[in-house]
Amino acid sequence: MTRLARGSTVRRNAGLYGYERALARQGLTPVAGVDEAGRGACAGPLVAAAVVLDRPIPGLADSKLLTSKRRDACFDLVMERAVDVSVIIVSAAECDAMGLHQANIAALRRALWRLTIRPGYVLTDGFPVDGLGVPGLAVWKGDRVSASIAAASVVAKVTRDRLLVQLHEQFPAYDFATHKGYSTPVHQAALREHGPCAQHRTQYVNVKASMEARA
Repeated sequence: MTRLARGSTVRRNAGLYGYERALARQGLTPVAGVDEAGRGACAGPLVAAAVVLDRPIPGLADSKLLTSKRRDACFDLVMERAVDVSVIIVSAAECDAMGLHQANIAALRRALWRLTIRPGYVLTDGFPVDGLGVPGLAVWKGDRVSASIAAASVVAKVTRDRLLVQLHEQFPAYDFATHKGYSTPVHQAALREHGPCAQHRTQYVNVKASMEARA
């Protein structure tokens, strides 16, 4: 990953589109934002998304700051108005096989590579991702300060939430539709009672403990 080009300093009060405007002034376009959802969950897939924007998206914000209703509305606008969007889904089994961090990095790369438009610059949320093939920058709390990362966070989050609602129908005992695979008290209680299912990540401490207790 690289730093922003000289002269592309982004002020703290630049707003959600500050990074994109600074990069555009340097001719580093189009800008792709990449983010993931489900890293902290102990069940369900990891989902990564890459988004290229060329116009403001009304109501866009970090997906974690939006209500479910507003997030769905924002998702629809991004899918309708973005220049390009790609989504990668990594199963729980793949996360176990690769290790979560490596699965996360691979998913972010694959999301970028699946874009039909080759970006001139890539913004990632939080930590650097090597091997993207184009210059980029890891942005601290990027989903709160970069529009393209925020859009990717919305796409990844909504996509994953909808998948967990579908998984709830297959595994109703775990209430995936409510907690989306995260380690809530309700989820922990279900793990103790039923043990893990095929959608649980066996490398997580609480899932391992459930497996050992039942063994």
